[in-house]
Amino acid sequence: MFKTRLMSGIVLVLLAFIAIATGGYVLFGTLLIVSLIGAGELLKAMKVQESRWNSLTAASMVGITLYYLGIIISDKGIINLRGFDSGLSEMMLILSLLIIMFVYVCTYPKYHAGQVMAAFFSIVYVGVMLSYIYQTRILIGGKYHVWLIFLCSWGADTCAYCVGMLCGKHKMAPVLSPKKSVEGAVGGVAGAALLGFLFQLVTHGLSYQYAVICGAGALISMVGDLAASAIKRNMEIKDYGKLIPGHGGILDRFDSVIFTAPVIYYLSVFLI
Repeated sequence: MFKTRLMSGIVLVLLAFIAIATGGYVLFGTLLIVSLIGAGELLKAMKVQESRWNSLTAASMVGITLYYLGIIISDKGIINLRGFDSGLSEMMLILSLLIIMFVYVCTYPKYHAGQVMAAFFSIVYVGVMLSYIYQTRILIGGKYHVWLIFLCSWGADTCAYCVGMLCGKHKMAPVLSPKKSVEGAVGGVAGAALLGFLFQLVTHGLSYQYAVICGAGALISMVGDLAASAIKRNMEIKDYGKLIPGHGGILDRFDSVIFTAPVIYYLSVFLI
């Protein structure tokens, strides 16, 4: 199991590195695919769909695609919208809600209100949040800032695991995640801050902004991890999927990234 987890983890990191380093349409297309797969996992977990797609699942997928189209159109200036392009993705999000409600009304009483809310939630929780990886990448200096998303999520997770294994004694969330400790959490935040400092030292010289951003992002990443665990416990499932051997599904591996991506985007805008 460890060997399988290690190998699939290496492949995942390599694919992420290639997509992020390349940027542009490659990163955009990769994130769109990841978002669609992740949303499908969430919809299955939330009992919106069973083995096959249904109209509500399709509406959610269309909504995510529309939101991403709004982002790429605004970024690349594909269509001349006479200054309206800055709000296009928000308009697409509203349109997504309208499509979901249209399906709800036209198929009533096939779906109940909880499923409808879960369908829209999947668009925001997976599609919108992960899109901030691309939005961070296209910022001025984004080719550096975007790596902070992974330094303060995957990096913090690794540091927290190591510190927790060595000296973890006090449970941080005994019900949600019994293996996580307060000592591990502190180690994760400190480790992420150190990684951010070293990354800025290598790329920009002596400064502190990346350390602050990574430290704050690491705290948020823990909330993302625990939030994903809470959903799984509520729905009584172990993993969201089986796509990544040894890791589970997309949401099992990107649960903390989902939360850190928008946080890193806004911290990069305000602090750098």
